[in-house]
Amino acid sequence: MTGLLRRNMVFITLSLMLLVVLGFALLCIPKGELHLLLCDRHTPMRDIFYRYYTRGAEWLPYVVCILLIVFGRMGDGLFAATGLILSGLTTQLLKHIVNAPRPVTWFAANMPDVQLPLTPGVQMNLWFSFPSGHTTSFFALAFALSIIATGQMKHTRDGIVSGKSGTSGTTARSALLQTALWGLAAWGGYSRIYLSQHFTADVFAGIITGLGVTALAYLLYNRFENRNWYNYRLIKRNT
Repeated sequence: MTGLLRRNMVFITLSLMLLVVLGFALLCIPKGELHLLLCDRHTPMRDIFYRYYTRGAEWLPYVVCILLIVFGRMGDGLFAATGLILSGLTTQLLKHIVNAPRPVTWFAANMPDVQLPLTPGVQMNLWFSFPSGHTTSFFALAFALSIIATGQMKHTRDGIVSGKSGTSGTTARSALLQTALWGLAAWGGYSRIYLSQHFTADVFAGIITGLGVTALAYLLYNRFENRNWYNYRLIKRNT
């Protein structure tokens, strides 16, 4: 776990900072007001962008996992897929336990005079709001890719021996990569608020679920990183 924190410090720090900001906002601003503050910036271009960007969480993570299994190390693909599937199952379980109303349902009951700025062409969901499944998928995938790309499984993916120069700390290149992955995930989480499919609290919980379950998947697979099956490649590299 120490290596997980050290080599992915940028991604984890940015995620914690975001959680602190969202948590502070949740404590200080009423639920309805906070949602309106964050979602009331619609333009035709943004509507189109977020309408399609948010749907990436519905198929992109699975495509990436398949690509990792086919073109990368088998263990890396299974690790990413496990984190994604388990975090998704956790989210669905919580959704059905809590059965919280979506923004359109909540505002109709609690602030009926408010007209939410909805996006044309987006089918609005009514229930099972908490937590956000799309946000969970975005962060589960991004965190898994960060772990894989920075060589978190004890060694780098190129087989560089742990401890050599360039492998013990966060390089500028890895920091940039982690920042980019985090930004894409955070953008996905915000898309759920922009489209009024989720409240801030739903996104907050989705981030925690995606990060937490992926970290648990890392602990499960980390011990097998030196096994032959983990390093098996369906498509062999030319030597």
